[in-house]
Amino acid sequence: MFNFDPTRRDLLLAGAAAITFERLKPAPARAIPAARIRFGVIGLNHGHIYGQTRAVIRGGGELASFYAKEPELAAAFLKEFPQARQARSEAEILEDKSLHLVVSASIPSERAPLGIRVMQHGKDFMVDKPGITSLEQLAEVRRVQRQTKRIYSILYSERLENPATIRAAEMVRAGAIGKVVQTIGVGPHRINPATRPSWFWDRKYFGGILCDIGSHQFDQFLYFTSSTSAEVIASQVRNVNHPQYPLYEDFGDAMLRGNGGSGYMRVDWFTPNGLNTWGDGRLTVIGTEGFMELRKYTDLARGAKGNHLFIVDQKETRYIDCSDGPMPYGEQLIDDILNRTETAMSQEHCFLATELALRAQKQARASIG
Repeated sequence: MFNFDPTRRDLLLAGAAAITFERLKPAPARAIPAARIRFGVIGLNHGHIYGQTRAVIRGGGELASFYAKEPELAAAFLKEFPQARQARSEAEILEDKSLHLVVSASIPSERAPLGIRVMQHGKDFMVDKPGITSLEQLAEVRRVQRQTKRIYSILYSERLENPATIRAAEMVRAGAIGKVVQTIGVGPHRINPATRPSWFWDRKYFGGILCDIGSHQFDQFLYFTSSTSAEVIASQVRNVNHPQYPLYEDFGDAMLRGNGGSGYMRVDWFTPNGLNTWGDGRLTVIGTEGFMELRKYTDLARGAKGNHLFIVDQKETRYIDCSDGPMPYGEQLIDDILNRTETAMSQEHCFLATELALRAQKQARASIG
């Protein structure tokens, strides 16, 4: 593999402008903060639950208890978080008045009903994507959220837990590339079929590919274009390479238009085994005064690590290594829980990103009969 050395300026194309190389200052080392809230976990069906739990702990959450129906999932979680008490039932966590928040990565189709129960028990809810798998579920979640005034937060981790994306968002908000015109987001994934549970292969459980892994791209489109309303211009889904699973989808894309810009997104399950990570996820943001590209999880020319940010404006081309950047979502979420604010993510943005994903999914399915 060719390992790019950023000190070798002679490797640049002849006649090309020199690239300025920057590295973010490492985020200050922080001890685990004193607990500001107590939280519980229900549903361990996706590995994202580990990142979700760590995000809340980093922000000042005390993991008090967890519940899972599956003994093997519970044992693995307890090994990682031995401080947690294993509850005997979901109700034991829902009825614990000392808990402020419930975190979940249950089977996707079960997440919205669980979130409704959590909010009705006076607790806030943070859930893995997709947080909602049908428009009918979305309508009921919106109704209960308005009624209870609880937080229903979907952790779109490709933005909220990725330092390069966090840094790019700060720069875009500061006007680094002018007015945003378009986002182009791609989210390829490796399928690892031997590790997947049976529900993974049936879209009635995961909502379809645009609803599921595509939800990240809809979130980023809205955020980077600052769109508060948007529509799906076109979308499609296919099962290209998995005929043995007729209810599965392994490819999807969509074209979007919002009141702050346009967007294109594509997701798939075709990452080959030769790549050094699960997917070469990228985001390009085009502005009136420049553009930026994020290579989030790897760079084919730079080896295994991720968090690469490239930005070109009217003066220069820059590369920023964002690998040591901060990830403030957990702390912001706990601030919101305590102060009843919306600093981590507005509730309307959370629901609009999901609505776009669900409408794109429904429109795509309708087009293939």
